[in-house]
Amino acid sequence: DRLQDEGKTVMVVAADATVVGLLAVADTLKETSAAAIAQMHRQQLRVVMLTGDNWRTARAIARQVGLDTADSVFAALLPGDTAEAVRRAQLAGHVVAMVGDGVNDAPALAQSDVGMALGTGTDVAIEAADVTLMRGDLRSVPQAIELSRRTLRTIQQNLFWAFAYNVAAIPLAASGRLNPVWAGLAMASSSVFVVANSLRLKRVRLQR
Repeated sequence: DRLQDEGKTVMVVAADATVVGLLAVADTLKETSAAAIAQMHRQQLRVVMLTGDNWRTARAIARQVGLDTADSVFAALLPGDTAEAVRRAQLAGHVVAMVGDGVNDAPALAQSDVGMALGTGTDVAIEAADVTLMRGDLRSVPQAIELSRRTLRTIQQNLFWAFAYNVAAIPLAASGRLNPVWAGLAMASSSVFVVANSLRLKRVRLQR
């Protein structure tokens, strides 16, 4: 119990049906994991941990990274159980992004709306995911989400102004009230605006 409360998985060693010892193993918790989860919380995202480890170990890890152990931790899951947990969240109306790097994560990565595999993970996980993050740092996840949000916002701005130019200029041109020179300038300005607005994304510097 003490070892599991420390976030370690305990294995019993026996000889001739007699217990002779315990081995405790644990993944090394990355220093940046807690910061990554805190950043996702600031983005108004609900973060859930799905793991095949036992409940004691899962709760211990969750406490270290700042997760609510009451409703944000699901432990002792098989690969199929993880995919089913993703499916239940989708049926409840949530858009689910799954982050994983192991063979056992592949079913859930494929089931999720957006599967994100760490570049340091297995080939199976990378193949099943929609997005491959080049670094094995979990902070890449909120950074990718923030960049995608800014990209979508830029697309919406470009569409709005492109339509606004045309909605305003086409009736004037059709009625003969718009000089062809000004019409050409308006069309060129629309294209320049869209390109210039999109290039602003190159200046984005995401927090690390």
